[in-house]
Amino acid sequence: MNELINFWVVLPLIGFLISVVLPKKNENLISQFSFFSVGLHMFSLYVFLAYWIWQGHPTLDQKDWVLFTSSEYEFFLDFCFDKITAVYAFVGSTLTFLVAIYSRTYMHREPGFKRFFNTILFFYMGYNIAIFAGNMETLFVGWEILGISSFLLIAFYRERFLPVKNALKVYSIYRIGDIGLILAMWLSHHLFRENITFLKLSNYEMVSDQLQSHTLIGIFISGMILLTAAAKSAQLPFSAWLPRAMEGPTPSSAIFYGSLAVHLGVFLMMRTYPFWEHQYSVRVLIFLLGLATAIVATLTARVQSNIKSQIAYASIAQIGLMFIELSLGWGILALVHFAGNAFLRTYQLLVSPSVVSYLIKQMFYTYEPNKNHIKHVISKKFIYTFYILSLKEWNLNSMMYKLYWNPLKWLGKRVNFISMKHVMYFFVPAFLLGVISRYYHLEMHASFSHYLPILFSFIGLLMVLKAFAEKSKARSSWILIILNHCWLALAISFNEEFKFTETVFYLGGIFMAGALGYYSLNRMKRIEDKIDLSRFNGHVYSHPRQALLFLLCCLGLSGFPITTTFIGEDLVFSHIHSNQLALAFFVSASFIIDGLAIVRIYARVFLGPHVHSVYEMGYRSS
Repeated sequence: MNELINFWVVLPLIGFLISVVLPKKNENLISQFSFFSVGLHMFSLYVFLAYWIWQGHPTLDQKDWVLFTSSEYEFFLDFCFDKITAVYAFVGSTLTFLVAIYSRTYMHREPGFKRFFNTILFFYMGYNIAIFAGNMETLFVGWEILGISSFLLIAFYRERFLPVKNALKVYSIYRIGDIGLILAMWLSHHLFRENITFLKLSNYEMVSDQLQSHTLIGIFISGMILLTAAAKSAQLPFSAWLPRAMEGPTPSSAIFYGSLAVHLGVFLMMRTYPFWEHQYSVRVLIFLLGLATAIVATLTARVQSNIKSQIAYASIAQIGLMFIELSLGWGILALVHFAGNAFLRTYQLLVSPSVVSYLIKQMFYTYEPNKNHIKHVISKKFIYTFYILSLKEWNLNSMMYKLYWNPLKWLGKRVNFISMKHVMYFFVPAFLLGVISRYYHLEMHASFSHYLPILFSFIGLLMVLKAFAEKSKARSSWILIILNHCWLALAISFNEEFKFTETVFYLGGIFMAGALGYYSLNRMKRIEDKIDLSRFNGHVYSHPRQALLFLLCCLGLSGFPITTTFIGEDLVFSHIHSNQLALAFFVSASFIIDGLAIVRIYARVFLGPHVHSVYEMGYRSS
């Protein structure tokens, strides 16, 4: 039975790859192939589930591919199947199949018809990799695929300003979750001295022995897992991104933000439950977070004028209740709750246009106020206070501006002294001097060499901050991102013996994607003369192939699992010691801003309203 797990992971991958090469104008072929690939996956899964239950629903685990091995580290893909995977797979396959059928009519004659179905199949591939994952590394592969498919679905109407802007916002929140997961993997490697699987994590004696002697490390890992889950499932303080993610087509909102992807934070908490089960301070924190989110989201949902926003906040509130259930140890109830909420929200979003029409008619002809409403009991001042707070969505979006986006912009402005001239005259020679001293083993004072990794990683952070804040020169920003990775590799090589093969794994994908990306930007510069980062240029319409090539380069440069850099990022963190929090902070901050700067370049150059349009366009929403 173990070998069958590979089938559920490989089949969506094959379906996506075939869909990419289908002719763009043949809507029937594209939609029918999508029905067939998702339907085959669904019905074969139903048969397997019946057989699995008949056999006593055993927990299956399959270690498949070892991608990298060193004396102290092993990167492998592991897949497992248990009751959690069974529920998520059943719900995911059923809803994806139904939404694919619905989308055939909904997206008819849409210019991006093929692009939509390709992205849905891409999402379904990532979803299956995530829910079948047997360790955090495999889960992270699916997690990254879901992140980029989310960006593409939100920005599906890429000729408009607001969808692209909101896609960037959502991706920036996802990036926080990605780094939380990387930091959790980093310290779990140090805690267990191995690439731990979820099956081994269920060993109470092993986990308990480690946590008794490393209590703070255990709390930190649990905190990072909770941070990742909260970002993915739109819990406080990240709740404001979910209604803004509804800019995409209604079917993608239903499958992605109403039912499946938004519940993956709950899935992560379920998967890691044996680890934080006996950390009662963490359980209390999860309970309070879920309770606060449920209350705030419920109040906010009741005053929304947009039906998608109402459904989004209602779903957030239910996920908050799932967090409460998990904190109390009610895992089975949380699974049932997930299935019910996923089916309900998908149905609500798909029928939302009809519901709006019905409610408008009811409001004008049959509406009667509720005489026993709570507002007749509670003070009006109290009610109005909560009404205004809920109407403003509790200022969650402005809070993210003040605590996250604005500080990044402020820091970016502070490093304006870094120009390409300064980089060539000062930073490149300093980097070469560091490489020479490292690989020719030049002697230096022990205390000085101890602080070099922190210094070099800080310089890399300055590079990527400047790239993020760059307003005009896209190519200069791209070069600074590449240099950031070089400084990080140099920092880790001074921190510990970072072997040449590991350096190649990390920087090989960086240089390949970086060179192709620079070629693409250079070609766009020659053709269009101006690729300004101060506005959206929308060049995807005139140059779709260049946009696709540059998107692939962006994925490779940001550590997406299409190059060896994906493994290299994990290797970098495996060489950071558990007591080097400053180094871990600078490296993780670099990775967060690195992803934001890369996606920002892609969005500014290729997405949004076309720069040569002669028509007036709105750049702000009401």
